[in-house]
Amino acid sequence: MTLMEHLLYANERYGETFREGKLPRTPRLQLAILTCMDSRIDPDRILGLQEGDAHVIRNAGGRASDDAIRSLVLSYRLLGTRYFLVIHHTDCGMTKITNDRMRDELLQDLGADVSHIDFLPITDPDETVRADVEAIRSSPMVRDDIRVNGFVYDVSTGLLHPVISVSYTHL
Repeated sequence: MTLMEHLLYANERYGETFREGKLPRTPRLQLAILTCMDSRIDPDRILGLQEGDAHVIRNAGGRASDDAIRSLVLSYRLLGTRYFLVIHHTDCGMTKITNDRMRDELLQDLGADVSHIDFLPITDPDETVRADVEAIRSSPMVRDDIRVNGFVYDVSTGLLHPVISVSYTHL
């Protein structure tokens, strides 16, 4: 069985028991999560979430890039989220790169001049969580009443370490 056949077969099995077709677009917990695309990071399992509880926005490193902030803004403006979580993690691949290395590799491999791109490498996950929370909070597109918390997930223990934590008032 090819990978695509396996995926489509799994989707057929999922569709046979799917009962969530009537979920509202607004996340039940009014929560949006920005996290890394690393396959070891599963926000639903880490946080005990169900389908329909939260929006999950992923990119390399879980960084608050312009596009990630755009997605967070659309999440609250159009779909009612009021709480944002930024989750970075230990042993992230983004700690293994630098802008210069990525630019050099792409230039050598593809002849692509990407000197204008910031790949948003990570040197210290706690530090980048703080920077990303601040980038979100200080964005002119994000209202002051949006709560933004930041965590580092430890891939060896499965636990979240709070970096910036603001209490939420409801559940």
